[in-house]
Amino acid sequence: MSEKMEFWDIYDENKKPTGRTMKRNDWCLKEGEYHLTVLGVVAARDGRFLITKRVMTKSWAPGWWEVSGGAALAGEDSKTAVVREVKEETGLDVSDWDGGYVFSYKRENPGEGDNYFVDVYRFTGDFKEEDIKLQEEETAGYRLASKEEIESLAKEGIFLHYDSIKEVFEV
Repeated sequence: MSEKMEFWDIYDENKKPTGRTMKRNDWCLKEGEYHLTVLGVVAARDGRFLITKRVMTKSWAPGWWEVSGGAALAGEDSKTAVVREVKEETGLDVSDWDGGYVFSYKRENPGEGDNYFVDVYRFTGDFKEEDIKLQEEETAGYRLASKEEIESLAKEGIFLHYDSIKEVFEV
């Protein structure tokens, strides 16, 4: 099965689109150029968070726990991207849930051509476990975890991006 070619917008250091695009995972970015990624934290009303486990076939951080996220596609704003990613990875439509954009951070990997902004969102809503439909190519399971359980996974070194996003788990 061939995947269709995916393109990402290229942004400047002020997070403004340059009008240029790059192919997905074609790490060609120069200094001062970025692509945009998103993370969507899904919170239940009882204060627990939906986290997913990465499949063991992932080349990077296989078997680690994470929140939903991914790259914004060319032409997509970050809210559209995060709603799409959460829906693809968990089956949940968070578009009309409480919450939204929380903060952004920037990652620079000099010499690797992979610099990016991360827009972090948090959505709180009502859902049942049977509403969760995992994307099997990406996800090997899920759990509803408390802030303390997520901290514990982070201490074990198996929760992605924790140090960058930990404040999003504060109530």
